[in-house]
Amino acid sequence: MKSITIHGIEKPLAKLIESKARSERLSINKTVKKLLEESLGIRPPNTGTHQREFEEFCGLWTNSQLLEFDNNTKELRTVNLDDWK
Repeated sequence: MKSITIHGIEKPLAKLIESKARSERLSINKTVKKLLEESLGIRPPNTGTHQREFEEFCGLWTNSQLLEFDNNTKELRTVNLDDWK
């Protein structure tokens, strides 16, 4: 595996890299490799959420869908006291 040395990194950039490494609990080396992979399109950036990837399976309900669900499950919200004797 090839090693690359980068000279002359300005302090603001170095601090940003160090901060990102700390927040992600990675080494500076792994952080720089991850940033390079993401910026070059080798690895998709980690946005922290995968909601869009599962939207077709769960998505968001419209108001009419919520109303239909509430109507269809209304009886499940009542307690039958005979069940607790």
